[in-house]
Formats: sequence, structure tokens, C-alpha cells
Amino acid sequence: METRKYEITYIIRPDLEEAAKSELVARFDKILTDNGAQLVDSKDWDTRRFAYPIDKYTEGTYHVVNLTTDTDEPLNEFDRLAKFSDDILRHMIVKRND
Repeated sequence: METRKYEITYIIRPDLEEAAKSELVARFDKILTDNGAQLVDSKDWDTRRFAYPIDKYTEGTYHVVNLTTDTDEPLNEFDRLAKFSDDILRHMIVKRND
């Protein structure tokens, strides 16, 4: 199976303390690598105001992860666990064709 590139963008709630945010990012990066993904980078992008409230929040910190994988397992596990996390307001997984 061929290696594919993906970009995961997720929004972290803005009132999360810096240490807790770092722990959250490390935990989700580890979920990806433990399931076979290779991380290219994982970094905060920006704190932005939303067009409409999400779970009573009007802004959030965007975090972007670029990765490569030859299986869907890391993406499926990230998606499953991100849905249960109260600290992640939204997430999106995009396949890159570059």
C-alpha cells in the first residue's frame, strides 16, 4: 500500500491552560504515531474568533498536524478519540495531494 499525506486541523478550547494544552497535543500526536503514522510536523497555528459559537466558545486555538501513513488506522483512531475529547471543539482530516 502506498504512503499518503494527510493534514489534521483541530480546534482546542481557548480556556485550556498551556500545560494541559501541551499534554493534549502530545497525547493526540502519540495516538497517531502508536498506530503507524509518521509525523512531519505538529504545531499551533493561530487563535481565531469563530463565525458562530461552538459549544458556547467564540474563539479557539487551531492546531495543525501534517503526517504520512500507509494505513487508515491512525486516522480512524484520532477521529474516534477526538469526538470524545471535551478539549477538542472540532477536527478535520484532509488528504493532501502535493
